[in-house]
Amino acid sequence: MELQGHLRRDFCWCRKNYYKEGDQIYPKFDAVEAYRRALKTWAKWINENMSREKLIIYRGYSSAHYRGGDWDSGGSCNKESEPVSKGAILGNYPLKMKIVEEVIKEMQFPVVLLNVTQSTNFRKDGHPSVYGKVGKKGKQDCSHWCLPGVPDAWNELIYATLVLQQWAKA
Repeated sequence: MELQGHLRRDFCWCRKNYYKEGDQIYPKFDAVEAYRRALKTWAKWINENMSREKLIIYRGYSSAHYRGGDWDSGGSCNKESEPVSKGAILGNYPLKMKIVEEVIKEMQFPVVLLNVTQSTNFRKDGHPSVYGKVGKKGKQDCSHWCLPGVPDAWNELIYATLVLQQWAKA
């Protein structure tokens, strides 16, 4: 899918990724730079096309508690029953979230950032872990939030944002 000639990623049967920006094709492209350009394209579209009466909420991405590889190839959330209180994961703030903040700060249109990244670092206990993968012993789903708690907190943040938005208009 191409968004008005902006950066896009194509796949071929040989499993090599190509990136296209306008008429330029890149056989290799830095994924972080591709992410930055994609967000800037999104921001440009929002700035040029959205009505000021609209509320745009951008939800950041949540933490995945796995040790590299595919999302279900080595999680570390099995039998977790309490939130994380210490460790390296709590201090980990991804570069991509810093890019999101940078792009939103530069926008003319006011966008609310629902930043769930840091709060989900604490909630290793909120993943379905091995319980969501019947018949696949040892592989854990440590990137989805199917248990109560984490998605509920997101809903409460969205609700609070909507209430504050209405209050500011009054």
